[in-house]
Amino acid sequence: MNDKLGTLKYLNLSSVWPHEERDFTPWLAQEENLSALAKVLGLELQLEQVEVRVGLYSADILAKDGNDRYVVIENQFSRTNHDHLGKLITYGATLGASIIIWIAEQFTEEHQKAIEWLNERTTDDLLIYAVRPKVIQIDNSNPAVEFEVIERPNELVRTTSIERAAREASDSQKLQLEFWTMFKKRLLEQKVIMSAETPAPKYWFNVPLGRSHIHLSNILNTDAGKVGLRVYLHNKVADAALEELATEKAEIEREIGASLQWNPNPDNRDKIISLVRDIDLEDRSDWSNKINWLVDMNAKFRLAFMPRVRKLKLIPASNVVV
Repeated sequence: MNDKLGTLKYLNLSSVWPHEERDFTPWLAQEENLSALAKVLGLELQLEQVEVRVGLYSADILAKDGNDRYVVIENQFSRTNHDHLGKLITYGATLGASIIIWIAEQFTEEHQKAIEWLNERTTDDLLIYAVRPKVIQIDNSNPAVEFEVIERPNELVRTTSIERAAREASDSQKLQLEFWTMFKKRLLEQKVIMSAETPAPKYWFNVPLGRSHIHLSNILNTDAGKVGLRVYLHNKVADAALEELATEKAEIEREIGASLQWNPNPDNRDKIISLVRDIDLEDRSDWSNKINWLVDMNAKFRLAFMPRVRKLKLIPASNVVV
């Protein structure tokens, strides 16, 4: 055994990136670094813009998650302050963000409490994260960065909020909530994705595909007795994405092991690629089989579509100007 061990030390961010705006923010905006941050948060993030103008100020990073929601990221060297907290709220409100990520070297107890307090009083419409980047070096090695999540959305609060809404839901919506709750549990158990949205009494349950304007939308149609999933292409990219993906239709269907419906509603501006099966929701003994099938299809769809979706040569969405 080698008794000579290296000495671990933590560096200030400014010793690696001299300037937050000119150095750290562009570094974080790179795909591999944004993906590393997303992984610890259980999200999928894709860059939209850097230094987005919001009145007299600029939001450091604007991204989108796998469910096509806007994400504002604000970076701060040293200790958190009220100025940055106020900017975060302003940027989030002005840019219509559903997710806010505050990155700082040191969070004061008061600001940690503020984030916790906000998360306890919001629903899935607003998710707030506090993240501390730690720069690590062993002896004279190249420095490495790890992201430590200080505060994250309160899952219990969100579940309670959904349950409260479910008490006022229709019988069909209550069935959907029960089904999606079972589905999410199985989806995470099978490690198809690392985290998932909170189930709600609604028709759909979304799963990210790693790119803005495109996601998996699982559906449960209680009126028609249908369950399935679809690659959902938002109208901003729908035509170009569908055309490019269709060139690999045979390979995609072979990988998934099923024939898919390609654009079954051609008059719609949003486009879908879907796979649907019948379900008898009254027969609860068959729910487990249908959920297993749906989880398996989510895994196969992600394996088949994610690499192709990420390579799509799409015209970027219009820049956000405020």
